[in-house]
Order: sequence, then C-alpha cells, then structure tokens
Amino acid sequence: MDLSGIISISGRPGLYKVIAQGKNNIIVESLIDKKRIPAYASDRISALEDISIYTLDSDKPIADIFTDMFNKQEGKDCLSHKSDIDDLQEYLLEILPDYDEDRVYSSDIKKIFQWYNMLLKYGA
Repeated sequence: MDLSGIISISGRPGLYKVIAQGKNNIIVESLIDKKRIPAYASDRISALEDISIYTLDSDKPIADIFTDMFNKQEGKDCLSHKSDIDDLQEYLLEILPDYDEDRVYSSDIKKIFQWYNMLLKYGA
C-alpha cells in the first residue's frame, strides 16, 4: 500500500491526496468524494507515511501495520471502526502484539481501522 502523498488534516474527516502546491497552501483531493480544497499552513497536516504506532520497544510505521492487515485479510476490508473497541483491540493485538496499550488510545485504534478501510475502498 503506497501512502506517499496521502495526508490527514486535523478537524476534517477522511484522508486526502496532495495534488499541487501553491504559494501559501497545498491543494488536496478528498479520497471519498474527489473534491479539491486548499490546505493552509495553519492546518494540522500529518502525512500517513510519517505516522507510527507506539510499541513497547520502539515505534512501528502505520504503513507496515496496513500491510500486515492487508495480508491477514487477503486484500479485503477488515473490521469497521464503528465495531466494539474490545474487538478492535483484539484484532490489533493479533497484528501488533507488542503495541503500547497505555499510549495508543481507543481513538487511535479506530483511526487505524477507518483509514485502512478507506484506503482499500478508494484505491490509494
């Protein structure tokens, strides 16, 4: 799964693909509805390829976690982010048995599943 150019913008739903760079902003396209919008320097932007999950020893890049999920699911969708948090945590423990349960919050776990399914559905 290629995560280059895929970003998350805090306060806006979904994931975005970077299309172009302007003088004071970047133009991004929503993976969901393909609408293009500007993202400014004041927006909190996170590149998916730079995000990692805390483990007991170090950090694991989210791209590796997505690859493990893809292999486990044989290229199909996994649990919905709206599933019971206990089910999501159990699944994550199968993929990443040493994730740090004290520093990885429920909201983070839900985002992992939401983003994975979104990337799979919209072909990123």
